[in-house]
Amino acid sequence: MHTNSEILFRKYVQPLLTDGIKVLEIGPDTFPSTYRSLADEVSVSSWDTLDVCENASLTYQKSPEYQFPIPSESYDVVLSGQVIEHVRKPWTWVRELARITRPGGLVITIGPVSWPYHEVPVDCWRIYPEGMRALYEDANLLILHSSWGSFEAPGYRRYIPGKSRESQPRRTQIIYAILGMFGFPVERSYDTVTIGTKCKMPIVNLRL
Repeated sequence: MHTNSEILFRKYVQPLLTDGIKVLEIGPDTFPSTYRSLADEVSVSSWDTLDVCENASLTYQKSPEYQFPIPSESYDVVLSGQVIEHVRKPWTWVRELARITRPGGLVITIGPVSWPYHEVPVDCWRIYPEGMRALYEDANLLILHSSWGSFEAPGYRRYIPGKSRESQPRRTQIIYAILGMFGFPVERSYDTVTIGTKCKMPIVNLRL
């Protein structure tokens, strides 16, 4: 989990988490996950986890990619970070996220738009807000927020899209720290964060 993803979670997601909710996190980075640790002040009813891999620490391990072993309308919040770029058919996947979300619940995704190619086990997409809006609306999710950007490495005058500082070689970190003060562009990660709520009726009807 890189720095910008954590910042976006604290800024946009954490304020929406309330006591008593039931959360499913897809593709946690560790146990407890970084997101769960950042939300440690919230007394959730449960914070379950799911992934396609085999890991006894997961609530749902070895899950099919597009058919989760979960009844419909089971969770108040379905959350994923740095997962959607590894999903081959995100349009089908987002519909599955919506299926297991309760009406009025939230589907939240954070995904990179600047990170270099990385296979886990595949790397397929970089999706900006316009693309996320299309995916969410196709799944009957009403967009509450969708934006992209970076809040990493504040204080420099110029930036270039790339990796977070902690993922750069030590030599590169030093170069950016020194030359960045003189206007040399500093590399940092950019991500998209999208929050949608599950509608109780088709979105087309809400617009009439």
